[in-house]
Order: sequence, then C-alpha cells, then structure tokens
Amino acid sequence: MGNIAVHEFISLDGVIEDPRWTAEYPFDPKMGEAIGAIVTSSTGILLGRRTYEMFAPAWSARTAEEDPGAPFFNETRKYVVSSTLQSADWNNSEILGPYSAESIRALKGRVDGDLYVSGSATLVRAMLADGLVDSLHLFVFPVALGAGLRLFEEGGALTKLKLGGDESYDSGVVHLTYGPA
Repeated sequence: MGNIAVHEFISLDGVIEDPRWTAEYPFDPKMGEAIGAIVTSSTGILLGRRTYEMFAPAWSARTAEEDPGAPFFNETRKYVVSSTLQSADWNNSEILGPYSAESIRALKGRVDGDLYVSGSATLVRAMLADGLVDSLHLFVFPVALGAGLRLFEEGGALTKLKLGGDESYDSGVVHLTYGPA
C-alpha cells in the first residue's frame, strides 16, 4: 500500500497559489535534497486537474539537463483527479474521474510506493478532510502575501496534524513535515 506525500511551497499566511514568489529566495541544495527524498520513494504522481494542466506543458518540454526533476515528472505514472478533463496526453497519465475518498483509498492500495502530490489545493484539502494524507511537507517561505489561495480555507473544518520533523535553510525557508494527529 502506498502513502500519500504532499509537498507545498507556502507563505507565512498560508498562500500556496502560483508560487512564482518563491523565486526571490535562493534555492538551497538542502531543500533540493528534502524534495528529492520525497519524490524518490514515489512511484506515482497524484494531481488535480488545474495543477495537471499547469504541469503538463511546463514539465513535458523540460530535459534532465535543464532540470533534474524532469525525468521524475515526465516518466512517472500520473493520476489526475477530475470530473471535467476529457484527455490526458502527458506521458503516463491516467484520469481517475471525480474525487472520491474511496477511489483514492483504492489507488493507495494498488500502487507500489508512495504517491506524490504538489499544488492541487482542492484535491489536498479534500484528502486532508478525509484523512488520506500520510505526510504533509510544507516549505514555509518568510513572506506574508496578504492575498491568494490558501491551503487551509477560512471556515474550513478543523484539521489536526502532528509535527514529524523540521529543517531550516539559510534562505529563511523552513521545511515542516506533518502527519495525522
């Protein structure tokens, strides 16, 4: 049975939307190692439709020489949760259909290795509410953006997590790892 490992770049005020704002911070090699450790155990990528539609054109054109993450994103099996997507042309992509906790549990049961999730706020929120996230990796950047899509929406359900680890980088970014409480 696979675990679901979520990775998010997040601001101090919880914004995860369009993380181009992270470019102002130097990418610490230790952070690259931490992200590498998450993807190394992953044999599948789980994405919501909007993130899939952003990732597919961005990653499919990249080579390993341009970005060491390109082989992982391009060669790994991708599972897309969507009720509207009609086709998924990016290499090794499969549409799972609309979100249901049962289908995600079934997917976890049939994959060998972990499922990696990045972005996909709507999907991640639903999986957190249904207790399906095994590890939540938040890379917290030292900036408050004031506006934008937040991981935990205002008025959402209470979500309790347990800190599993932390690491800080010279850039001021902190990697917090949480699991179910």
